[in-house]
Amino acid sequence: MKKSNYKLIALGALVFLASVYSCKKVLNKAPVGVLPADILPTKAGVDGLLIGAYSLLDGYYQGQPGSAFASGISNWSWGGVGSDDAYKGSSTGDQRDEGLTAIEQHISINPTDGYLGSKWQVCYAGIARANNVIQEIPLVKDGSLSQTDADAAKAEALFLRGLYHFELAKIWQKVPYVDENITYLAGNYNVPNPGPIWDKIEKDFTDAMAKLPDTQPQAGRANKWAAEAFLAKAYVYNHEYDKALPLLTELITSGKTASGAKYALEPYNDNFNALKKNGPESVFAAQMSVNDGSNGQNDDAGDVLNFPGGGTYSSCCGFYTPSYHLANAFKVDANGLPMFQIDAGTGFPQYDVVNLGNDHGVAAGAAYTPTNEAIDSRLDWTVGRRNIPYLDWGLGGGEPWTRGDLVPYVPIKNVFYHSAQATTTDTQGGWAGSQGVSNNYNIIRFADIILWRAECYILGSAPNLAAAEADVNTIRARAALPSNWVKTYIDNSNPAKGFTNTPAANYKVGLYTGQFTAQGKAYALAALITERQLEFGMEGHRFFDLQRMDGRFGGPMPAGYMAGVMNAYYKADNRIPNPTLGTAKFTAGRDEVYPIPQSEIDIEGGKLVQNTNY
Repeated sequence: MKKSNYKLIALGALVFLASVYSCKKVLNKAPVGVLPADILPTKAGVDGLLIGAYSLLDGYYQGQPGSAFASGISNWSWGGVGSDDAYKGSSTGDQRDEGLTAIEQHISINPTDGYLGSKWQVCYAGIARANNVIQEIPLVKDGSLSQTDADAAKAEALFLRGLYHFELAKIWQKVPYVDENITYLAGNYNVPNPGPIWDKIEKDFTDAMAKLPDTQPQAGRANKWAAEAFLAKAYVYNHEYDKALPLLTELITSGKTASGAKYALEPYNDNFNALKKNGPESVFAAQMSVNDGSNGQNDDAGDVLNFPGGGTYSSCCGFYTPSYHLANAFKVDANGLPMFQIDAGTGFPQYDVVNLGNDHGVAAGAAYTPTNEAIDSRLDWTVGRRNIPYLDWGLGGGEPWTRGDLVPYVPIKNVFYHSAQATTTDTQGGWAGSQGVSNNYNIIRFADIILWRAECYILGSAPNLAAAEADVNTIRARAALPSNWVKTYIDNSNPAKGFTNTPAANYKVGLYTGQFTAQGKAYALAALITERQLEFGMEGHRFFDLQRMDGRFGGPMPAGYMAGVMNAYYKADNRIPNPTLGTAKFTAGRDEVYPIPQSEIDIEGGKLVQNTNY
């Protein structure tokens, strides 16, 4: 559904809910962000509470403590800056003390950092709201709520409860699971965190899937297929590949959006264009809206300021800058295939041995010709580069467009089109002019489903490497289509005149031709990991993709795999010093997860146990 379909209703029916939820210790306070169950015993009341539960999918509520940068559903800080995808960006000191620099460096992240509490609190607020829906349903006695409607409302609440717990589990692994039967007693919930909760998350999605309809009247509500997709995702994260495989196959053959469209890959950049949202590739998305009277509360608040520091419409702020490593990953060999094989002399992937040509150190206004190296076409939809068309804003400015942490690349995936600025942007929070955007965030898109199936074909009990290669090639075939490439402008001085049919760079995307079977499981898995890096760069997934591969959590790679990847990234990056990465270090056995907020541990009186080595 368009966000206005549930967020605008929330502004009217649940303005109380949006304004009073400001608890600072979520697990030790009765849920004050939900309306008391005994005053809404009607179908309308249940619907209102359900809207409230959906409304936190963007990771933001009015008056929340801490930073929306930390709690946004895209996880750009945790999954992007915390990985080899991106730098913190902006000026060296900006957001340093709040925790973002610590997330980037890993050496100094502290359980007291404010970023941790922000994500924790928003997710448990969403869980409380979902549970309140479930508690409310049996109280409706006036005949307004049919059994079918009651079952569907409960199923949506279970789906949302599973999703919010999933968000917590990715970041902390061991977190309290809170269902509708947990009661507030003697100052806290008394809920421990003895281990992973994947089984409980899986049950919520299983139960939701059984009662959700095939389609919904609004495009952003969860349907049966969305629940099945999240169940499959949970199985993949828990390394239950044989359970995930048949679900993923069913989703590929029969799955459809809440609006009834069969799942399909669409033009790549449509996934990041506010005018094209809720398309056939969107399995489930957090809905965003602007110009709705909410003063920016319903836009992508968590992603606000992830735009170039200058050169387009704003001099602020340049956070979330693509890394050299990410850009390098798009380099291809003579056959148009990724260069992911490890160089024995350096320990780097072959694409990192020599950096992709860039404008580092080239002054603003100086002549610059972009490199003619062969690259995957997805690079220029993922990374803004100098003198390459930057959507319809003009030629990209490269390093002069960055702010403080000077690097040659700027973010582009979350940026709106100049031609759509009036209808897709808003002032966020009353101060960030035109930086609140109505771009949805696709929590799962159909490309995920296809690549997860490839992962299951590689890692399941009966490997089928040829089938895995075919799925990876499905994703690559889209990138190989010239219609999906960035093109040059008709007139560089006036981008509004449109684009030519001439590719903006030397794009070359080849398909695999039997390498998975010929070279074996290790090659196939490395290719799959790299394909996800290329397909989902700057979408906040990279940290968690590396995490679940690590043997520490039952992944197929040895324990310490993630630390090896991250420390090789830091070492490679130090060839061209970045002011925030000089002392960075990723410690195996600790940094694969983040520390639980110390404030929550303190208030729970020993029930919550801190993650290892923090």
